Amino acid sequence: MPPQATPQPEVRKNIVGFLKSFLGIIRILQIIFGAGLWVTIAANKYEGSMHFVLFVAVLFWLLTLALFFLTLLNKQDLVPILGGDHWLLSNLLHDVAAAVLYLPAIGVMIHKTEKYSYCNLSEYKYPCVYKVYFTAAVFACLCAVVYLLSAIFNGCRKCRGRAGLFSPHLFCCHHFTA
Repeated sequence: MPPQATPQPEVRKNIVGFLKSFLGIIRILQIIFGAGLWVTIAANKYEGSMHFVLFVAVLFWLLTLALFFLTLLNKQDLVPILGGDHWLLSNLLHDVAAAVLYLPAIGVMIHKTEKYSYCNLSEYKYPCVYKVYFTAAVFACLCAVVYLLSAIFNGCRKCRGRAGLFSPHLFCCHHFTA
């Protein structure tokens, strides 16, 4: 049996460092909440404007997975035009776009939840999608919050002149000078 290659200590240290960083934790939360949203919707009957919510959830879930693994493996230089020195800006634009598109998705989810609120009564005996829509609305709100946090964090880093996602100071907003 050939010996298995193990990651070098420096690579492992970078991976663990990213996973423990603010951005790594936020990306993991984005992936979890996004998956929760689209699985909740896709596992149940949906129609009309729910297609938009599902589109936003799946699109940004897939893009976030790509960003997460490219950053985790430190392979962002392999992405033409968006990688290298533009990686922080690419992440910032991704997070802003996600936060902005999740806002109408939240509106759709709240509208659908209110529309089916009549069937949340204990006496109502027919199948009801109220709890599904309520759960999806919560996931959509959580997604919007973590994308907004990430956008603020990356925007702060960009304003402070950080060229990339990996720099000595993880939190750039903790030192404000007048």
